[in-house]
Amino acid sequence: MRSEIEAKLKVDSLEAVEQSLLRCGASFLRETIQTDRYYDTAGRDLTRTDKALRLRADSKGGRERFILAYKGPKEQDDYKKRVELETEVSDAEAMALLLESLGYVKALAFNKRRRLWQLQGCEVALDELPLLGVFVEIEGPDSDTIARVQAALGLSDSPHIMASYACMIDERLSQLALQTREIYL
Repeated sequence: MRSEIEAKLKVDSLEAVEQSLLRCGASFLRETIQTDRYYDTAGRDLTRTDKALRLRADSKGGRERFILAYKGPKEQDDYKKRVELETEVSDAEAMALLLESLGYVKALAFNKRRRLWQLQGCEVALDELPLLGVFVEIEGPDSDTIARVQAALGLSDSPHIMASYACMIDERLSQLALQTREIYL
């Protein structure tokens, strides 16, 4: 099984991180808008057991890809580490109907602007999200590589956020007493 290992960091400015990426010789990969729809049972069984089922639309350059992902519970680690299984699907609406036919309901939907970079074996994502602000995610093959990239970007003192964007947005919507479970930039 594939494990996802990442550091998620709240930052004040994506521009400052982007300048660090350029100074370090990082390669810019692409800019995209990702729209995520999270599915769960009516009783929120997946959320309660720290799992996630997500259908993502990833738009770049006029082309849209759809990816279905399962994320397992987070493992004990200094970094956010969990099983992640993904597969591309050709028809997002058919997949949504299939999930609903299996008893899943759309629990949350939001989008984010993401600028992806490659640095020293890691993918560095500069993310802007509604209600939450800006973040950096550093995903890599292991904790040591991620720590080296985090240090190279001058972010060693930034605390790691273990919560997913979905959990943070869900919590923020509840704090604001908003009934909607869909929020977009």
